[in-house]
Amino acid sequence: QVQPVESGGGLVQAGGSLRLSCAASGRTLSRYAMGWFRQAPGKERAFVAAIGWSGSSRYADSVKGRFTISRDSAKDTVYLQMNSLKPEDTAVYYCAATYSIVVPTIRGAYDYWGLGTQVTVSA
Repeated sequence: QVQPVESGGGLVQAGGSLRLSCAASGRTLSRYAMGWFRQAPGKERAFVAAIGWSGSSRYADSVKGRFTISRDSAKDTVYLQMNSLKPEDTAVYYCAATYSIVVPTIRGAYDYWGLGTQVTVSA
């Protein structure tokens, strides 16, 4: 069993950047597909980006061209680089893992979840 742990959230002005990290206790992440989801107040948890163990990635339309997901096998860490941030990106961001060869975008496909990290973008 793997337990994702997020870090790197914070407060940033619109147009700024943040990088979120996701490490894991327990097993290595190397054979897990990893996803980032976010949940704003009063809204459902929504897909942001995901990356497979081979490096293939998928993005929500709302973040394409602004966010980049990557993984560092040596550090066993997954990153979400967020550029050109907007106030509507404000949310709690969750890292999730699933032992899968595919790269899911559906919340229910992920088995392991972190506790989340807050990202706040001020106007």
